[in-house]
Amino acid sequence: MFAATELNDPMHDLVRAVRAAGLRTGLLSNSWGVSAYPSHLFPGLFDAVVISAEVGMRKPEERIFQHAAARLGVDPRACVFIDDLEANVRAAEALGMTGLWHTDPADTITRLTALLALPAPSRSP
Repeated sequence: MFAATELNDPMHDLVRAVRAAGLRTGLLSNSWGVSAYPSHLFPGLFDAVVISAEVGMRKPEERIFQHAAARLGVDPRACVFIDDLEANVRAAEALGMTGLWHTDPADTITRLTALLALPAPSRSP
């Protein structure tokens, strides 16, 4: 299932830029297990991690979005939720989150940096 999964450095840089701006970041992922995740990267990227296999809830259930926002310590209406499945984005939006449907890293970076009024992250040489 995870054979085609690749780490995406520009997206990691985006998350780091969001955190550097003083905003909280979280990972909310549906999963059948946790062994496939690069969890060694989580502390540098996320303030909260919610994996469905660990919490017994799945996207697009309303309660997992609420749980993730609570783990971040923010109101769902203050959250931006990014996902590659449109149904999950729509479910988050129904709770008041701002949703971004991720179809391309460059597009997501452009839209999120504009939404948050952040400079575009740059790659280190």
